[in-house]
Amino acid sequence: MSKSFELEYNEPKKSRLDTYLNGELDDLTRSQIQKLIKDQNVLVNGQPVSKTGQKVVANDKITVNIPEEEPIKAVPENIPIEVVYEDQDVIVVNKPQGMVVHPAAGHPDKTLVNAILYHCQINDDDVIRPGIVHRIDKDTSGLLMIAKNNLAKQSLMKQLKDKSNLREYLAIVHGNFKEKKGKITAPLGRSKFDRKKQAVVEDGRHAVTHFEVLEQFEDYSLLKLKLETGRTHQIRVHMQYIGHPVAGDPLYGPKNTLPGKGQFLHAQTLGFEHPRTHEWMQFSIEPPKIFQDTLKQLRSQH
Repeated sequence: MSKSFELEYNEPKKSRLDTYLNGELDDLTRSQIQKLIKDQNVLVNGQPVSKTGQKVVANDKITVNIPEEEPIKAVPENIPIEVVYEDQDVIVVNKPQGMVVHPAAGHPDKTLVNAILYHCQINDDDVIRPGIVHRIDKDTSGLLMIAKNNLAKQSLMKQLKDKSNLREYLAIVHGNFKEKKGKITAPLGRSKFDRKKQAVVEDGRHAVTHFEVLEQFEDYSLLKLKLETGRTHQIRVHMQYIGHPVAGDPLYGPKNTLPGKGQFLHAQTLGFEHPRTHEWMQFSIEPPKIFQDTLKQLRSQH
């Protein structure tokens, strides 16, 4: 299915159309944007354009139509991954910070899917790709469950829908709290001002995050967060919404933050009913070294 979205140019100075779109469309390369323009998939004030250097001025309304692309076929790659549990039905891995889960236009290889295909000795990503029943962001580390067959896929997806599984995160966030526990209920959808972001929007999808304060430092707090729903960027947006953005978050946090490799967010605990045996399975994993070292530093300064 093709995608279409609207933008409005609000800068006082003129700009090249391709330059402006390159700054707005984070998930497309400059060459992809130029091809969209040349193929007349970009309209300015309702009129298709084909010149990448066309100027846009204040209040110009820009429509971008992105045709449906052929899915990228993932191939097995010998990438080391930490397998926490595996059997004939499911595999649980500790995804490192910085690894993308799915191949996409900007990340065709070196993804978790590529690594799983190699690990499981599977040459057809039609087997594994649908088995990715939930995701965590590129710069979020931690536990991910993957179905290895249709039985497991249907079971795990139903548990996600029924909210009967367990997904708990650790996060270092900005600021301190008066309360020790809280529940954030705020609907989420794509931001109307920046399509790279999600936001709390009135007509968004129902989203609930529970949090518990574990430790507090001078300017930061360590939280345990439990997902009741699993929307895109849910924890990151919800924490920004209540005024405590995740430290190091390049999209939703302040620039003056803890040094690191992205947001200090880690999927620590994962629990689910095994699809075949119906046994309750629960796993926990410590956060990466940079997370632990940062905590030690915060504790020493407190």
